[in-house]
Amino acid sequence: MDREKRIRELINIINEYNYQYYVLDNSSVDDSVWDKLYDELVKLEKETGIIHPDSPTQRVGDKVLEGFKRHTHLAPLWSLEKGNSIEDIKDFVAKCQKAAESDLTFMMEYKYDGLTINLTYDGGTLTSAATRGNGTYGEEIFEQVKTIKSIPMTISFKGKMEIQAEGIMKKSALKAYNENTDDPLKNERNAAAGALRNLDPRETSKRRLDAFCYNVGYIEGKSFENAYEMLDFLIANKFPVGKIYRKVKSIDEIESIVNEITKARDDLDFLIDGIVIKADDYSIREKLGYTQKFPKWALAYKFEATKVTTKVLDVVWSVGRTGKLTPIASLEPVDIDGATVKNATLNNYENILEKNVRIGSTVLLRRSNDVIPEILYSMDEGKKDVEKPKTCPACGSMVVEIGPNVFCLNGPACRPQIVGKLTHFASREAMDIDTLNEKTVQQLFDELGVRYPSDLYLLTKEQLLTLEGFKDKKADNLLDGIMRTKSPKLSNFIYALGIPNVGKRTALDLSRTFGTLEKLRNAEFEELEQIDDIGLIVASCILDYFNDYGKEIVDKLLEVGVIPKNEETKKLPLSDKKIVITGTLSRPRNEIISFIEEKGGIVQSSVSKKTDLLICGENAGSKLEKAKGLGIEIISENEFFNTCNFK
Repeated sequence: MDREKRIRELINIINEYNYQYYVLDNSSVDDSVWDKLYDELVKLEKETGIIHPDSPTQRVGDKVLEGFKRHTHLAPLWSLEKGNSIEDIKDFVAKCQKAAESDLTFMMEYKYDGLTINLTYDGGTLTSAATRGNGTYGEEIFEQVKTIKSIPMTISFKGKMEIQAEGIMKKSALKAYNENTDDPLKNERNAAAGALRNLDPRETSKRRLDAFCYNVGYIEGKSFENAYEMLDFLIANKFPVGKIYRKVKSIDEIESIVNEITKARDDLDFLIDGIVIKADDYSIREKLGYTQKFPKWALAYKFEATKVTTKVLDVVWSVGRTGKLTPIASLEPVDIDGATVKNATLNNYENILEKNVRIGSTVLLRRSNDVIPEILYSMDEGKKDVEKPKTCPACGSMVVEIGPNVFCLNGPACRPQIVGKLTHFASREAMDIDTLNEKTVQQLFDELGVRYPSDLYLLTKEQLLTLEGFKDKKADNLLDGIMRTKSPKLSNFIYALGIPNVGKRTALDLSRTFGTLEKLRNAEFEELEQIDDIGLIVASCILDYFNDYGKEIVDKLLEVGVIPKNEETKKLPLSDKKIVITGTLSRPRNEIISFIEEKGGIVQSSVSKKTDLLICGENAGSKLEKAKGLGIEIISENEFFNTCNFK
């Protein structure tokens, strides 16, 4: 017997049986037959040492992972604009039709309630899997995703591509799991998310997760004219695809399907929290474009949130990194859709008065967007008024009222403010110390006296080894992660400082305008106000920061050797140019966007009269035609790379 040939044959047979069972819900072979084939494969692999990457024996690893590695997506994973009513859907459809200047065909699909997974295939093989993260960066969960038997390890298409899917745990799988454990899980959503973030793939495997694939986010060597072509491509490559409502044209059809799904959702064997409505024609999608957060051609209609009643046991005040005190209602525990809710956030004291919330009140509660518990209103008078704080609950300092909010101004000595600021400083979009999370920051504050960002750069391995949970490797990784950030981009450094009202975009504008930290620190009010989108309040916040306690923070960072890189203030030919990218590109779109922004350009989602330049890849569509009609400069991908020295 040719054992190598038999191994390949067994892999193909078992994978086909798995596809029939897990994707098509067709039990085409008895379990005993499957077990016999699997055992034969295991035996042959041990004897020959031949193990193929798509072998079913490789789905569950036998090692506990040390942590999650960062993953950069090839293309952005967008959020979706949300709607909560039929009126929201009507507005969405009307906007799409107006922008497209024609009647449109839409597709509708379930909005699965699990964890987004981004699958990367190259050469026909699954090479990585990651969480969505912030849409640009996620965390690698390849070993965990391999345990999902409905996701193919190999496919017929050989080009490089990314597939978006939702990792779920079916209701029947949760029931079966809970019948055989002393530690039952409460709901399918948390069970799936927890399993995919478990460092032991063997534990992930026990939950028998499933997945539904719904989008090709990036692909090389192929293009689609519409969503149906894309879905047919997924099906042809044996991906698990859920029920799709195709060729929907009128708002009456959409409303009818919404009602149908809403009534039937509880009968499904998996959780859905809404319905996604998308324009199906890709040229129309390109014409509609994107905002900074989501595509204009899609809407996530969310089911009405479940509402329950419970009692308010107390209201405590939480202190954030800016010093703002936020009231948190402590509730009599109540179950909402399988999740136990014990707390709800109230915006401020005015919100408490508006909703008539008192200690002992019976309140109507819902999970806003199925995530954040929200008190709608009080149903009785309760027993005791909620008192507005006169001092900070964390540090005891006096507080001040600014508008409807209450603030603690003792930033340099208030624990939650310090922990919040240090956590923000280390965050991905700031200094990107990926081994430093809030829990570790709390340890550093409580046990090692870390107060300022500069203190991070003075930590020693000996100090870290005194902390619970720290061993040689973890200590080395944290110190390496900190030291790698000693020469940050100026924009990242500015954002990391946590200057009030200075977000990522403003930090980038400041770095481009002033070029050096020194010039920014010495900027005059008039210079700041001249920058687009910086008005009186933001300019005042920047001046106050560098002239107050922020001066000490920056000085200390410079003393320990944190020197932000100077930014070129003149970046011809891209300085302030408004640029649109279209077509299939040879490099990841995220890299090109980052490069353009670093060189001063502004990336737009759609072509308009204000567009300066169109970068055109292969298979360009309506954006190219519109740019030609408006007389906008058009440059090929290669010409752009050569002109701007892109590497």
